[in-house]
Parts: sequence; structure tokens; C-alpha cells
Amino acid sequence: MTLDDAAIERLVKQSRDGDAQAFGHLFDYYSEPVYRYIASRVRRPSDAEDLTQTVFVKALEALPRYESRGVPFGGWLFRLARNAVIDFVRTNRQHADIADAVERSDNGTSPDEIVATRQWIEAMRGALATLTDDQRDAIALRFFAGLSARETAEAMGRQEGTVRGLQFRAIAALRRQLLIEAEGDVTTVATAFGRPTP
Repeated sequence: MTLDDAAIERLVKQSRDGDAQAFGHLFDYYSEPVYRYIASRVRRPSDAEDLTQTVFVKALEALPRYESRGVPFGGWLFRLARNAVIDFVRTNRQHADIADAVERSDNGTSPDEIVATRQWIEAMRGALATLTDDQRDAIALRFFAGLSARETAEAMGRQEGTVRGLQFRAIAALRRQLLIEAEGDVTTVATAFGRPTP
């Protein structure tokens, strides 16, 4: 299902007026990207599911007070998700790890593919640890939740240019760290970035 901004705003208005079906459509549209973002930041899928539900409950409760003010509903919703993750991580003293989301989606079938994937995950885990929290959030929102730079900026409460800068620096840092960890193994690095090997 694809919704344009006008359709989303109509559903928000209907939801604010008590239309449960309209809120159900918003849930259907946003639940998967919100879950993917949260799952990329917490370790256990069950925690991601619980937090996703919490975000939508908070959204439903806060909806009567929601006003666009230049921030579309999606940006507002992802800001709720980001805040929920921050609170969860602080409360649980857990180091949220994007690489765990990659590991959970491991579909390698041959033993060689599984070993290569696990090695890449460990390299990525080490590389991600070198990023700032804002850089990790930018990467998670852009690539795991699938948000645009504008939507990511709205969710993070930042300017779009700032988010693009965070993303650029994060990718450059990841690339440098993976090159270091691969010790010049061009095949590993090229594979990590989805490029054919020379």
C-alpha cells in the first residue's frame, strides 16, 4: 500500500476524530518500517515487537494533540520510535546493535555462505561500534526503516543537510573500518558494499 501525504493527513484527521479503521490503515502503512528501525537498534525481536506496539499506543494516545507544524505524521511517528528506543536502551543498559538485525535476516544456505556472512557481521559490528549514536540512528532510519533523508531528518529533529552529512560520514567511517578489518581483502570489502569483485 502506498499513501501520499494528502492521504496520510486524511487518515490522521479521521483517526483524531475517533475512526479506528483509519488508524488501522496508518498502522498497516507504518508498522513494518517502524519495526525494522526498532529491530535494528535493539537485540531481541521480542523487544522490537513490544516497542513497536508501545510506539503505536503512544501515537494513538497523543494523536489528539498532534499538529503537523511542518513535520509530517511519519516524521512525528519515527521521532516517537527513536525516543522509545533511547529510553529502552538507557533503561536496559543495552548496547543496541544494528548488526544483530543483519544477523537475524541471515538467509545463507551453504556453510561457506554462512561463514562469510558471520565474518561480515562481526566486521560490521566492529565498524558500527565506531559510529556516534546519531550516525547509527541515521543509518538505521535510512537503510533499515527505508526513510528518505527528509523523513529521517524529521524523525531525528535535525536539518536534512545535517542528516545527509551524518549519513555520508557514517558510510565513510564504515568503509574505512571495514577496509582496516579486511586487511586489504578486496573481495570481502567489495562484497560488503554489494559490488562485484575485480
